[in-house]
Amino acid sequence: MDRFTEQVVVKHQRTANEVLYYLSLAVLVLSGLYALLLLQVIFVSFSVMTLIELLLFAAVAVVLFLFRDRLRTEYEYTFTNGDLDFAQVFNNQKRKNLGSLKVRNVDAFGLVNSQSFKRYVSMNGIKTSNWFLNRGAELYYFYFQKEGNKRLIIMEPNEEMVDYIKQYLPHGALQDK
Repeated sequence: MDRFTEQVVVKHQRTANEVLYYLSLAVLVLSGLYALLLLQVIFVSFSVMTLIELLLFAAVAVVLFLFRDRLRTEYEYTFTNGDLDFAQVFNNQKRKNLGSLKVRNVDAFGLVNSQSFKRYVSMNGIKTSNWFLNRGAELYYFYFQKEGNKRLIIMEPNEEMVDYIKQYLPHGALQDK
């Protein structure tokens, strides 16, 4: 019998991000239009200040075009028979695979508000990946070593996923305290 569950984590309080998203869209359009207007001015009468202003507004438009989707970020966790896949989704359009994890290779798993987490997070040379959106949520961590590198992944799984993860953990990896 296969054990499969999928979870999409969205930000609970999205109002500020939505306002920023639409504000960035408005600034993108206005700065793009102003850059086009400045381009026409340069063709009529060239000046260095106008060129600098054109480049500045064009750069603002390009940066907003490339990065405004990050204001609508979601995380997707997929658990299939002991394998956990992580992905980051931007604006329900662009997907970035973050990696995979075999739960049986984990050294420790537990709640972020436990003493064991404090021990792992304070270790030297550890790389931490924060793959969660809601700080008030019940966060869990994975600690493991891969190719000699110490890694810590922090995520916010639901109860069904936590139950599946616990079934595939190696003996002694579950940290209750």
